[in-house]
Amino acid sequence: MCAEALGISRKNVYRTTKQTAKDLELVVQINDAHKTNPAYGQYKMALELGVNHKRTERVMKLFGILAPRRKKHHFCTVSTDNHDYTNLIKEIPKEQFVPHLIWVCDVSFFKFQGQFWYLATIEDLATRQVIAAQVGKFHDSALIISVIKQAILVTGHTPTYFHTDQGTEFMAKIVTDYLEFRGVKISVSAKASPWQNGYKESFFGHFKDEFGDINRFETPGALIEEIYGQIHYYNFDRIHRSLKMSPVQFAALRFPDYCLHEMGA
Repeated sequence: MCAEALGISRKNVYRTTKQTAKDLELVVQINDAHKTNPAYGQYKMALELGVNHKRTERVMKLFGILAPRRKKHHFCTVSTDNHDYTNLIKEIPKEQFVPHLIWVCDVSFFKFQGQFWYLATIEDLATRQVIAAQVGKFHDSALIISVIKQAILVTGHTPTYFHTDQGTEFMAKIVTDYLEFRGVKISVSAKASPWQNGYKESFFGHFKDEFGDINRFETPGALIEEIYGQIHYYNFDRIHRSLKMSPVQFAALRFPDYCLHEMGA
């Protein structure tokens, strides 16, 4: 009677009620997924739940479910042009990427309780896995040597190309000698061209946004433990937008003979 009085067919009322119920069911699924993936927007959430991304976007907007907006993170390294290295990887097609062809290294920082902590990571461009990560108090060549040694130990390989920006910590003679002695070709982005190292720039941008407020930790040890935990999450669980799955899942499908052991294992 109410539907008829309002000039609405019962069929439309039923359809609307059914759609609302489905939307509410999806909201529950989204909220559950956000407990372990708090930074997922509509696209990654759709992949996580196996739902059409347009429907996910509509429901998230309708119920005011928003992922945190990315912040701009600025970290300027001290560059040097006292070298002859150039960008050797920019012309290599992605279709030719295989494990250990290109390792990309970069450094970012966290300021915690008045102290800077620096995170150096190495990513394999074929699998997009972070194969090594080291945290230290100093932004120097020792940190870079440490993360390179870890990557070699974990994978049992050296890369064909080792790509970085022109930071002094990367161009230090102890680092370049260490790599070249092992037959590694050093590739660097052009000065003031961070987009040429865009893979790592993007990684650290997302990493910091998803890491959350560092002031929730009471000690440096707790902070560092969570940093390594977040890297494990990135490798094994977090959906990588360009891969449409986690890096470990992608590696298993694309390169079935490739196996990355846990860092430090």
